[in-house]
Amino acid sequence: MPRRALRKVDPSLDLSRWLRTFETLPQPWNAEALFGRAAPLEVEVGSGKGLFIASASAARPERDFLGIEIAHKYAKHAAAKLARLNRTNAVMVHGDGLRIFRELLPDASLAAVHVYFPDPWWKARHKKRRVMNEGFSKDVERVLQTGGVLHFWTDVEEYFQTTLELIRTTVALAGPFEVAEREAEHDLDYRTHFERRMRLGGEPIYRAEFRREG
Repeated sequence: MPRRALRKVDPSLDLSRWLRTFETLPQPWNAEALFGRAAPLEVEVGSGKGLFIASASAARPERDFLGIEIAHKYAKHAAAKLARLNRTNAVMVHGDGLRIFRELLPDASLAAVHVYFPDPWWKARHKKRRVMNEGFSKDVERVLQTGGVLHFWTDVEEYFQTTLELIRTTVALAGPFEVAEREAEHDLDYRTHFERRMRLGGEPIYRAEFRREG
C-alpha cells in the first residue's frame, strides 16, 4: 500500500506553540512551563505524521503529550495538525529523541513512553542505530514514574524479540505484557498511520508493554 503524500502546511499557520526544538525546550526541564499546567506527561519517540499524539491528546485531555520526530517535514506536519485542532495538551519537537531523554528529561518525570514502529535498520552494521538500545532502555527506566508504562510496537519480529531480550537483561521493568489487537471503529482508529497501513495490508504487528514497579 503506497504512502500518501504529506499535506502541505499552510504557511500562515502559527506553529510556535506546537513545534519546538531541543534548544527551545525549557532547560532545565519544566513541563509546567511548556504546557501551562501540572499534569501527567507521556512522550512518543518517533511520531511520524502525528496520528497517535493527535488522537491520544484528544482521548485523554487530563494528560499532556510530547511527540519527538527527527525528520523535520514530519515534525512540522504533526505540529500543524495539533495547531489546526488547537490542542493545548500536546507539543511536537523536531529533534533527536535519545538526546532529549539522555540530556533533558529528569528522573521519574513521565507517566508513559511510546515507541511505535521505529526504523529497524535492517543491515547488521546499522543495527547500532536502533532507538531501542541499551542506553535508551536505561533512560526509559530512569524517567518513568512508579507505575509508568513503556509501549513498544514493531512489524519486525526479529527487532521485537531482540528488544524483549534487551529489556530483560538491562533494566528492571516488569513485563512484557501482551497487548491485544482490537478492531478499528473507523478509518483512522489506529495507533499510528503505520499500524493502519500494516493491518490493512494483512501484515503482523508485535506489541508489548512494560511497567516500572518501583
